[in-house]
Amino acid sequence: MTFTTEHFIALLPLLITGLTSIVVMLAIAWRRNHTLIPTLAVIGLNLALLSIVYSVRVGEIDVTSLMRLDGYTYFYTALLLVTTLACMTLSHAYMENYPSNREELYLLLLLSCAGGLVLVSAQHLAALFIGLELLSVPVYGLVAYSYFNRRSLEAGMKYLVLSAAGSAILLFGMALLYAESGTLSFSGIGTQLAQQASAGLLLEIGIGMMFVGLAFKLSLVPFHLWTPDVYEGAPAPVGAFLATASKVAVFAVVVRLFQTMPAALNDTWLHNVVAFIAILSILVGNLLALMQSNLKRLLGYSSIAHFGYLLVALAAGQGIAVEAIGVYLVTYVVTSLGAFGVVVLMSSPSDGERDADALFEYRGLFWRRPYLTAVLTVMMLSLAGIPLTAGFIGKFYIITVAVESSLWWQTAAVVLGSAIGLFYYLRVMVTMYLVQPGLSRHDAPMNWGERAGGIMLIAIALLTLLLGVYPPPLLQVLQYTGL
Repeated sequence: MTFTTEHFIALLPLLITGLTSIVVMLAIAWRRNHTLIPTLAVIGLNLALLSIVYSVRVGEIDVTSLMRLDGYTYFYTALLLVTTLACMTLSHAYMENYPSNREELYLLLLLSCAGGLVLVSAQHLAALFIGLELLSVPVYGLVAYSYFNRRSLEAGMKYLVLSAAGSAILLFGMALLYAESGTLSFSGIGTQLAQQASAGLLLEIGIGMMFVGLAFKLSLVPFHLWTPDVYEGAPAPVGAFLATASKVAVFAVVVRLFQTMPAALNDTWLHNVVAFIAILSILVGNLLALMQSNLKRLLGYSSIAHFGYLLVALAAGQGIAVEAIGVYLVTYVVTSLGAFGVVVLMSSPSDGERDADALFEYRGLFWRRPYLTAVLTVMMLSLAGIPLTAGFIGKFYIITVAVESSLWWQTAAVVLGSAIGLFYYLRVMVTMYLVQPGLSRHDAPMNWGERAGGIMLIAIALLTLLLGVYPPPLLQVLQYTGL
């Protein structure tokens, strides 16, 4: 195909992010500076975010057969860029006292973000795999970044091995799909499925293996075993990135995949499998979170349950399902960033110390840092889906979609899972208001609210409340992103 000016304008967010990665890489080689490098990265991501305003004006456009740039792509592109910016802001405060090289962390975040941007625009299995690997490979290094911490190295190794296994299964499924359909494009495979009265065995196995590979990346039950260990071992800002940007990009491409070839999800056996995994993820994630005394592990199991809720909307696949998924992903990202942000501000990787992720370290936090406690309280209420918070709006949409599609078992699982979740979220809140018997080993700095990460954390808490009270602006944006 012939590239025109419109193609380059449409690709601006991805091009600027890629160029920023190169600039940051050269800057690190020239001079290490923990002020200069993050500043360059943040400027580049902000320019990429602003460029979406111009890219949207191009309208829907295909860049070769690999990528489609439309309202759906730009919405998730903006969400990924904002999430990466938030994680970088949190990383700067976290890495201030880091005893080794600090600058590569921002480069790895940029590269992973670029992979996410490719992933959300993919309309071809080759683009899906390239984007997924570019998203995942930098995360291996990010998870093990605190190499002097045994848990971080262990988490990096676990994520590397299991993620590679998931990628191998995904790739084998793609090979089977190509062998049967003769094409790698989503629409081409969808056409083959729609034309056949019953899908061939290779097509069914291929789609199943692809779903298994993507389920590994999303840590859906029973492919979730790596999640709590990786969340606990990874540095807190990396845990925030892994829980938000990484999973959002993968789920966005899963939605496009099944919306482009609806015959795959309409197939009875696959629909039943997706619905069953949704119920399992909701129940198992919430039940295992009940037993956790570590905040990062608790958030890890909680994320399994939240993506189980999203899978319910994916199983519905009709009506306002895509809009509901968009609403839930935004509310989940905002809330998870806030929760991990509190852990970041309470932690410091200096002298080989682990992160402040044990619940006992938050005992009596209200009496030492009342505003920080207020932020984490709002995040816990939102994750629990309490009214007047963003999380309530997200769960309301999920339940609405499930009821419209008569998914009664899934609706019951969402309600039951939310009730179980309420217990362990409230346990975290109660811990912060208990009287502290002695000094805690970890504590947030006195001036945390004056730092960039602290200011952003307060803004996230206000946004969580604003979305819960007045969600129409978000809903209006989502109306233009439907597939």
